[in-house]
Amino acid sequence: MDLKYVKQLLELVEKSNVNEIEVEEKGQKIRITKSPAPQGQGYLAPIQHQVMMPAPSAAAPSEPKPAAPAADTKKYHEIKSPIVGTFYKSPSPDAAPYVDIGSKVKPGSVLCIVEAMKLMNEIESDIAGTIVKVNVENGKPVEYGQVLFLVEP
Repeated sequence: MDLKYVKQLLELVEKSNVNEIEVEEKGQKIRITKSPAPQGQGYLAPIQHQVMMPAPSAAAPSEPKPAAPAADTKKYHEIKSPIVGTFYKSPSPDAAPYVDIGSKVKPGSVLCIVEAMKLMNEIESDIAGTIVKVNVENGKPVEYGQVLFLVEP
């Protein structure tokens, strides 16, 4: 699905009295649900179906985050952000984080949420191992391709 098309759908739902829309096109499905944001919180209600699309232009992060020492980096697997958005380490402000340093993960384990255009995208591990570093603070913006976690296989 085209990112411009998704933005148009978001604007359409936002401006209309429709609370929910679901579209399926070429095997991709997107559901947009309008819900009020909890007062005083930076989280939105999770959405059942998410579309994970890279940003059209992948800009480098404005401030490079220091990673583990260069010699150690090669033995760690990097989990990168597939989209531009806001990083959240838990499903809600009062919930425990999905993972912390020392957490054991396997392929498909949810590591965090990256919110993009009011869609909550669960970021999953693509490797089994142990989390050795979390490179982003909760509630901070992330760029496409930015390293979120280092995992020791």
